[in-house]
Amino acid sequence: MRLHRSPRTAATAALGAALVALLAPPPAQARPSALPTVTATAETAALYDDEAGGNANADDPAIWRNAADPARSLVVATAKEGGLRVYGLDAGLVQSIPAPAPPAADDAPGRFNNVDLVTGLRTPTGRADVAVVSDRGNDRLRVYRIDPSRPGRPLTDVTDPAAAPVFSASQSEINEQRTAYGLATWTDRSTGRSYALVSRRNRTEVALLELKATATGTVGYRKIRTLELPSSFRLPNGARWSPCAEPDELPQVEGMVVDPANGMLYAGQEDIGIWRMRADLTGKPVLVDKVKEYGIPGVYDAETEECAPGADPGYGGRRLAADVEGLTLFQESDGDGYVMSSSQGDNTFALYDREISERNEYEGGFRIGAASATLDGSEECDGAAVLNAPLGARYPRGLLVVQDGHETPAAPDGEGGERESTGFKFVDLGAVVDAADM
Repeated sequence: MRLHRSPRTAATAALGAALVALLAPPPAQARPSALPTVTATAETAALYDDEAGGNANADDPAIWRNAADPARSLVVATAKEGGLRVYGLDAGLVQSIPAPAPPAADDAPGRFNNVDLVTGLRTPTGRADVAVVSDRGNDRLRVYRIDPSRPGRPLTDVTDPAAAPVFSASQSEINEQRTAYGLATWTDRSTGRSYALVSRRNRTEVALLELKATATGTVGYRKIRTLELPSSFRLPNGARWSPCAEPDELPQVEGMVVDPANGMLYAGQEDIGIWRMRADLTGKPVLVDKVKEYGIPGVYDAETEECAPGADPGYGGRRLAADVEGLTLFQESDGDGYVMSSSQGDNTFALYDREISERNEYEGGFRIGAASATLDGSEECDGAAVLNAPLGARYPRGLLVVQDGHETPAAPDGEGGERESTGFKFVDLGAVVDAADM
């Protein structure tokens, strides 16, 4: 995510802006200016990343379909230190769940980063739909049961109290915040077992965790294996390259999604590109597409906390401007569909063929623009979720929900500036399908 994440933020943002200016123009069909524009139909109330706003910062959404009454479906979304938000299809707030308090005064507070859903998780009392959340602050997963019979409080925390940290060995390690970050869920159709794939902040590591219901009805997890993606790359000219970053930070993964039809994981390594690999983390990852900035050298200046870019050697991709974020899957009933990614650096969304036999070929893209002076588009998008299924009269052709990293019009901060504000945009999926010719 690009906004307000660490001192690296300023460095990465400055580098990204400079690099985009250096790059040669891509073909007309891939130019952001040539992409179609759609507009949102609704937006959530702005979240403010300050003390008055509860340090809430919109990040990642997931769409839960109420099979019995699709018009009463829900959007579950993370707000970092602000916890979890649940919205109705009108983008109105249904429920707000706080992130856990820090274990001690000097420890990191709970910080909900990404969310995904498991439909029909096996439990001792039967199948249950659950929302799984990566708590970056505590390096744990949290699990919430979804119960539509409780209209004002549909989510209930069912996390196993004994759940251990995903990556850290101690609280001091947790406080360093190289913790659970990106997240995608997956149910293996051959076994019926459900898993969470979790990336590690500021590292290239991805872990596979099996979700396990306990006899008391809570849900925990156990680690199966991990996989390390590369942090440096051999370029065609023989040079080694790593993206510029703050010292001791490696190119992390956040956006992830699993195609349930074939068990393939797509993972967005923010400054590198999109990887495809088996969701069980066996086999060799394949780099599907690269960011435009791939291969451009940079030197980090600790004083300015910015990267000074060098000359572009021309090895980058044409469609994605770092960071790669918000991976989600558009599924069609006949097995076709698209892997969708937010191209955070140029405020666009890219579509790739879901079929591996087509080598996940790039199929086009779109942007989300302003519908009015008060209903703006999506900028610097982090998380995204798409559901290609009828959701009542409001969204008969499905729904796309995206994070907006710069909510406008901005609210004043009382000191002559603006409050940091984010939110989520609800977009009629039918409009996207028509505009992008999907």
